[in-house]
Amino acid sequence: MPRPARPRLAFAAIAAAFAAVSSLQSLLIPVLSVLGDDIHADQVGQTWIITSWLITAAVATPLLGRAGDLVGRRRVFLAAIVAVAVGTVLAALAPNLVVMLLARVLQGLGGAIFPLGFGIARDAFEARRVPSVIGALSAILAVGSGIGTVISGPIAEAFGWRALFVLPLGLALIAGALAFRIADVGERATGGINISAAVLLSGWLVALLLPLSAGNQWGWGSPWVVGLLVLAVLLIVAWIAVELRSRVPLVDMRMMRIPGVWTTNLTALLTGAAMFGVWAFLPRLAETPTSSGFGIGASVSLTGLIMLPMLVTMATIGFVVGPLSRRIPFPALLASGAAISALSILSMAVFHDSAWQLAIATGGLGIGTGLTVSATPNLIVQSVPATQTGIATGINANVRTIGGALGTTIFTAVVGSTVVAGLPGESGYIAAFVVGAVLAGIGAIVPLRLLNVRPRRPRARAIPIIETGLPESEAA
Repeated sequence: MPRPARPRLAFAAIAAAFAAVSSLQSLLIPVLSVLGDDIHADQVGQTWIITSWLITAAVATPLLGRAGDLVGRRRVFLAAIVAVAVGTVLAALAPNLVVMLLARVLQGLGGAIFPLGFGIARDAFEARRVPSVIGALSAILAVGSGIGTVISGPIAEAFGWRALFVLPLGLALIAGALAFRIADVGERATGGINISAAVLLSGWLVALLLPLSAGNQWGWGSPWVVGLLVLAVLLIVAWIAVELRSRVPLVDMRMMRIPGVWTTNLTALLTGAAMFGVWAFLPRLAETPTSSGFGIGASVSLTGLIMLPMLVTMATIGFVVGPLSRRIPFPALLASGAAISALSILSMAVFHDSAWQLAIATGGLGIGTGLTVSATPNLIVQSVPATQTGIATGINANVRTIGGALGTTIFTAVVGSTVVAGLPGESGYIAAFVVGAVLAGIGAIVPLRLLNVRPRRPRARAIPIIETGLPESEAA
C-alpha cells in the first residue's frame, strides 16, 4: 500500500528544499570577484556563473513542473534535489570555470522545486490549510533568496567562498531524506509533454534572458543583443501559435487568460523587477565611501545588518498571510504588498544618509515582499485545476525571474549612466530607486481588478491514489 501524504513531513521537505535552492540564486553575487580570481574567471566568466543558473532554472521550472503534473511531483522533486546536491558539491570543489558552470547548470535544475513543492503542498494538506502553508513556504523562498546577500560576505571573509555551499548542501540532503518518506497522492494530468512547445518555450527564454543578463556588458546596440531580442519575439509568437493549435498543450493558453493568473503574473513581473533591482544595488549604495558625499561607507557586516530587518519581516509576514486571508482577500493582500514595497523603495531614494534609515526601509520592503510572494502562489493555486498547479506556478516563477533580470538590467543602466571616475553618482541611485518604486506601484494597481472576481477555491474532497503499476519498493 502507498504511504500516506504525511503533511508535516512534506512541509519540512519542501521548506528545506526551498531554502537550499533560493539561497543558491543570490549566494555568489557578493563574492563573484573573489571567486573569479580563485578559479581564473574574467568578467565575462563571472557573468556566466550567474547567467547559467538563471537560464537553466528558467527552462527547467515549467518543463519539470509539467513533468511533475504528469508522472508524480514527488519523483521529479527528488530528481531535482539530487541534481542540486551534486551541483553544490561540484561548485564547492570547482578548480576552474568549466566545472563551476557545469555545477551551476545542475543547481539551476532546482528551480523546478518551487512549482513542484507548491503542488505537493496542495496535494498533502486539507484545502482549508493550503493558503497558510503556501504563505509560509513563500516566505521561506523569499528569505532564502535574500539571505544570500546577507551572509555570503561574512562567511567568505571568515572561511573562504567555498564554505558558502555547506548550508545549501546540508539543506538539500535533509530535503531529499524527508521527501523520500512521503508519497505522491495528487491527481495527475493526462497526455504528455508537447516537444515542439517545450523547444520553443526553452528557446525564447534563453533568447530573452541572455541579452537581459549580459546586455550592459555586450552593449545594447550590439548585433548579439539585438539579434537575440528579435529571435525571442519570433520564438514567443511561434510558441503561442503551437500551444493554441495543440490538442495537448504544454501551457494551456486558456489558463493564462484566467484573471487570477494573468494579473498575478503581471504583478509578479513588476514587483520582481523592483525587488531584485533593490537587492542588487542597495548594498552598493550602503558601501559607497563617505568621501563620495552621499555614501555611508558600510562594511560587509554592517550591510548585512541593514538587510536583516527585511529577512525578519519577510519571514514573519509569510507565516501570517494564511490567517489574514480569512479576513482580507488575496488580491487586496497582493496589492497592499506591492504598495508597501513601492513606498519603502521610494524612501530609499529620499532617505539614505544613515544605516538606520536604510534598515527601516528594508524592514518595510520585507513586509511588502512577504505579502506579495505569499499572495501570488495562493492566487495561482486558487485559479487553476489541481492538474495544472505545477505548470501554472512554474510559469509564474519564470515571470518573476524575467522581471528580476529586467529590473537588475534597468538599475544597472540607470546607476551606470552616472559613473564618474569609477564611482556612480547619487543621482543614479535616486533615479534607479524611483524607477523601482514606480514599477512596484503599478504592480499594486493591477490586482485591484480581481476584487470583484470570485476566485476558484480548492474543494475539500478525497484525492484518489494513482496506481503506478510498479512494485511498492520502486514506487517509493
